[in-house]
Amino acid sequence: MPHDTPLIATIVAGLGLAFVFGALANRFRIPPLVGYLVAGVLVGPNTPGFVADASLANELAEIGVILLMFGVGLHFSLKDLLSVRAIAVPGAIVQIGFATLLGVGLAWLLGWSLGAGLVFGLALSVASTVVLLRAMQERRLIETERGRIAVGWLIVEDLAMVLALVLLPALAGVLGGQPQVDDHANLLSLPASYGLWGVVGMTLAKVAAFVVVMLVVGRRVIPWILHYVAHTGSRELFRLSVLAIALGVAFGAAKLFGVSLALGAFFAGMIMSESELSHRAAEESLPLRDAFSVLFFVSVGMLFDPLSLISNGLPILATLAIIIVGKSIAAFIIVVAFRYPIATALMISASLSQIGEFSFILAELGVGLKLLPEQGRDLILAGAILSILLNPLMFVVVDWMKPWLEKRAGKDAAPAVEQRPIGPATEPGQVASVSAAPGKEDGPPPRTALAGHSILIGYGRVGSLVGAALKEAALPFLVIEDSDKTLAKLRDDGIENIAGNAANVDVFSAANPEGARRLILAIPNAFEAGQIVLRARAANPAINVIARAHSDAEVEHLKGLGADTVIMGEREIARGIVEVVTGKAADPAGPAMEIDPQPA
Repeated sequence: MPHDTPLIATIVAGLGLAFVFGALANRFRIPPLVGYLVAGVLVGPNTPGFVADASLANELAEIGVILLMFGVGLHFSLKDLLSVRAIAVPGAIVQIGFATLLGVGLAWLLGWSLGAGLVFGLALSVASTVVLLRAMQERRLIETERGRIAVGWLIVEDLAMVLALVLLPALAGVLGGQPQVDDHANLLSLPASYGLWGVVGMTLAKVAAFVVVMLVVGRRVIPWILHYVAHTGSRELFRLSVLAIALGVAFGAAKLFGVSLALGAFFAGMIMSESELSHRAAEESLPLRDAFSVLFFVSVGMLFDPLSLISNGLPILATLAIIIVGKSIAAFIIVVAFRYPIATALMISASLSQIGEFSFILAELGVGLKLLPEQGRDLILAGAILSILLNPLMFVVVDWMKPWLEKRAGKDAAPAVEQRPIGPATEPGQVASVSAAPGKEDGPPPRTALAGHSILIGYGRVGSLVGAALKEAALPFLVIEDSDKTLAKLRDDGIENIAGNAANVDVFSAANPEGARRLILAIPNAFEAGQIVLRARAANPAINVIARAHSDAEVEHLKGLGADTVIMGEREIARGIVEVVTGKAADPAGPAMEIDPQPA
């Protein structure tokens, strides 16, 4: 029986086009986020062809906002923020203030109200979490000091925007907008005619009550629920419990305390992050979180009118200048004022020269409160799309500017401090070790002095066992690892290491693959391992490549790329069980890893 299915049509069109354009964007090394926004433009009312249901898209987007904020809270690290608080907190606050003033100035030139200017400026002041983390990961900077500063800076910006989302509805009437009218009574609902400070006070009181409930009750109840469900052994129930907590706390926060869905979701993630099961919770919620986050960006794209690029050409250029030039200059001056190297200041400036998720949320809230005109939302959307497109180019520009600025400042780059092995580490019977002095952070890692050695990629549960065996056999080896905690442990244990991802050309070249005897891939990612195998074979056709896999398809994939030996974990477990049951060695169904005690 034929019937209308607007919900299904909206989801299918949104996700389908988002996939197509996201894949195209990724192909051209553009963040997929741009592709999602373009997909939204194509299914929106401002372009011909199929038009998705805007009201349904907005509700789906609301779930996307909840899950986005839940993810932010789940990865919120107070420890990481405190480690760089001296620069991240004042830096982010000053930069937000400067960008907001620039936004207010542009709004004044366009004839908008002060309230519109504040919303507009705040939306231009906060960088995209997705884009910044992607840029940091691609350049292997997450674990460096400058990466921690950038992430800490971003956390402060996110917290400031959470506060803005809480206060804007309460202050809308004072700023010239339309006060938000609740369509439901909440636990702390009281008459709103208390004046400015009364409204702010009541809003903060509601937030404080919610925070107290979450810290006192939530900290005990949420981890208890997670551990109880985890002990049932049902992965399905665990995944369901994570999503139920995220959505339930967000909805309950809005219904009972009158705070935003975004704030409720953020606190749900933050409380859940204290549980030992937080990593598993993040993994289980990731697929649905990603799907609804994509629908959020699609719904935002539906609101954008492509013709505004023509009708609002000059305002869009001014908006883009605030995002790329104004914010970057402010961040650069702040970081240099705190006596950090120019390279660090340039990198942070480039990483913050874009806007994203929170900007969209603020724009939608501002339009809904009648604070921000629809033209302002169009400017924010256009500025976001263009700044995300141009962000990779910003890193190229700062790399070009760095030597010139350092020369102008009269400061030559500090010479690289090489990680030199202590003692004759290339001789048989000696274990490679390094001094604790780190290498130059803004250049390629120093090249190892080892030869005839083993290159161990990854030092997790598998890699650490392999490393212990190599060390016991007194074989020279080094480890390539990108985890800050693991690198610190390697340095403490006196094991030579190279910080970064082995898929990076400079990082892998620093391990001297031309002179290495053996490459051991202990990482579980077969696709990344395949890239490293190809790079190793190109550098040294004679190198012995040993890898790990989790399926027959991965085994064939890695062997097809040139791996000599591929160990499949499940097969080795089966061998061990068969040996225990039968009392005799099982057929290995493939060559096992052998380590020659003497290098060639």
